[in-house]
Amino acid sequence: MDNLDTLENQTSEVQKSPILNKGRLSSEHNFITRSLSVFTEIRPHEVRLTLALFSIIFLMLMAYYIAKPVRDSWLAVSLIGDMTRIEVKAVSGLFQSLAIIGLLPFYSKLYDKLPRGKLLIWVNVFFITLFPVFWILRPGNFMESIPCIGVIFYVWIGIFSVSVVAQLWAFAADLFDEKAGKRLFPLIALGASTGAVAGSMLSNYLIKDLSLNIYTMLLIAPLILGVTTFMLWHCDRNQAVQKKSVVQDTLPEDPEDEDQRSALRIIFGNKYILLIALFIFMLNWVVTNGENILFAAIQDAIAQTDMSGLSPEEANVAIGQATAEFYTRIYFWINLVGMLLQAFIVSRLVKYGGITSVLLIPPFVSLASYGTMSGTGGLQALTIAKTAENATNFSVGNTALHMLWLPVPKKALYKAKTAVDTAFVRTADALAAVTVIFGTRVCKITVEGFLVLNIFLITVWLLVVYLIIKERRKFADTALEVNT
Repeated sequence: MDNLDTLENQTSEVQKSPILNKGRLSSEHNFITRSLSVFTEIRPHEVRLTLALFSIIFLMLMAYYIAKPVRDSWLAVSLIGDMTRIEVKAVSGLFQSLAIIGLLPFYSKLYDKLPRGKLLIWVNVFFITLFPVFWILRPGNFMESIPCIGVIFYVWIGIFSVSVVAQLWAFAADLFDEKAGKRLFPLIALGASTGAVAGSMLSNYLIKDLSLNIYTMLLIAPLILGVTTFMLWHCDRNQAVQKKSVVQDTLPEDPEDEDQRSALRIIFGNKYILLIALFIFMLNWVVTNGENILFAAIQDAIAQTDMSGLSPEEANVAIGQATAEFYTRIYFWINLVGMLLQAFIVSRLVKYGGITSVLLIPPFVSLASYGTMSGTGGLQALTIAKTAENATNFSVGNTALHMLWLPVPKKALYKAKTAVDTAFVRTADALAAVTVIFGTRVCKITVEGFLVLNIFLITVWLLVVYLIIKERRKFADTALEVNT
């Protein structure tokens, strides 16, 4: 009998003890377990670690969504030559992709040299220290606008969102085996969804209701991220985390067993991991194309408002404020719908439909969304369709992605997952940028043309899903192994 089954039997015997069941700790654990069972199946010995990870990712996403509207607002007033705003956004995404891909070898070297806990902490500290730097460089502080600083901030916060979140999920995948991860990842992902809702609500309240300066968010976000970092440090050092046999069938490999190959060699050397990378690649190419289309529609709508009585500086402030308010609203609805899906739908999809159901739903929702957009048009239709697509991807899609990594050997997990969540995601963003530049400058493609292109890309995405399902069927559901 494996360690997990042994532990479950021991737990069962403890719960049967009439003496211990009278204790306060046992009663509290039973109450918490019953409460959390509304969202997913959880066992008493898993509660502490699961809630710790839930809280960490809650605060991390809260911090990100407080700062995220600043990115869109700053970019809306960052013009480059004769580029349109959609082209500026696309080029910023391209620069972001190149920067992340360029930093990937450096991250791999850090991973080889630093213990897991130190790597997680120092990456977070690096980003915490730079938030105030960008606040100092904000428009209207030293000068009206430092050239290209909005694009630089867009690139930087993209690196922040990808690397910090990716390594946290790699950390979570390192702590759970396949069976436990399937049950508990939907609940942990609910922390991300609720954190995103809380961050969106707070930023909307501060910007719209309290009329707080948009760039003040850059001082609030790092405070929350600092608390997150302390909790992560404590979680890594906690005895419940160190004794991973509580939630794993086997102890993790020794550091000497780490895969010494580069991240890209690990990915391209294994069909299963490569298919995960292609899934993420197609998902992000489709979604980023949609983000660019929506951004263009928002700026067109703002341009139609009367700003004749404003100076150029005042007009830029008005454009930035209107952009920030729009994005705080849409982020709130995206995250709220995503949270509800994560809380009540995703775990049941996994339980009754398996990973196949959560892999298929996101591309089909995107297909319906872009089909609706191409037939209807208009900012309102775009907003509703993108809300449905993003909410599904942030809940169902993200859970599926994180679950796909559970059978990957721990010795290859951090390098491969971080590389996929950075290089492949940002390569997709770069292609979306090239799509915009080539489509608008060379082919003169309309918004409707971009929508049709996305529908074609979704069919390729569905093909990748089929190949993943086919690859997984080669293995037993209870003992999936990925050889590297």
